[in-house]
Amino acid sequence: MQDKPVALVTGANKGIGLQIAKDLATHGFTVLVGSRNLEHGETAASSVGADARALQLDVTNQGSIAAAAERIHNELGRLDVLVNNAGIGHAGKPGRSLEEIAKSGLLSVASLDEMRAVFETNVFGVIAVTQAMLPLLREAPAARIVNISSSFGSLTMASDPANPQHWLFGLYNTSKTALNAITLAFAVELEATRIKVNAACPGFTATDISNFQGTRTVQQAAREPVRLALLDANGPTGTFSDEDGPLPW
Repeated sequence: MQDKPVALVTGANKGIGLQIAKDLATHGFTVLVGSRNLEHGETAASSVGADARALQLDVTNQGSIAAAAERIHNELGRLDVLVNNAGIGHAGKPGRSLEEIAKSGLLSVASLDEMRAVFETNVFGVIAVTQAMLPLLREAPAARIVNISSSFGSLTMASDPANPQHWLFGLYNTSKTALNAITLAFAVELEATRIKVNAACPGFTATDISNFQGTRTVQQAAREPVRLALLDANGPTGTFSDEDGPLPW
């Protein structure tokens, strides 16, 4: 087992995930750049630094997840931070506007195939990866799990008619609501361990998931996930927050 702490970031070949990987590398981590496409992951890892490694990881494929966990165990022998960043906004036709995507995601019209695809990545993928990595995380001196969520999944905020998202609470939003519940479930289950589990909202960021219409940079978006990844022993578990503080469930 190596002495240097190890962090795995899923969906880290671009966008917020890549920036999180870069930031964790500056904090002394060996960073595993999780990517469905290994070649894309290798390109991203080269931009992170000398102590970054590409890791083929498709969060919707159990074989890929198992192989990734085995590789981490065999090559590094430890895992200290897991950032579940991989996510999709929709599984429909590309090139649509955000308004079109939101309207097609309303539950009265959303196709079950698209719903299954979004939940497979945003919800079940997080569970599957976390389950596979838990044996390594349990052995770490102070493991941290950070799930990349969104304020769009907040039931409290969505139920407010004054919230602009109130009328567009649909498929993507509900997948993040489910992710928040999963975060809390893992946090409660692992309370007696040294593992802390929290959810971070990166804000409306200019990435492909927002058709690059977001107002925040990836550098800004990475701040809260990285803060949670670096929590000390007195830090919280089972929380949902953004850079400005706690968010309502």
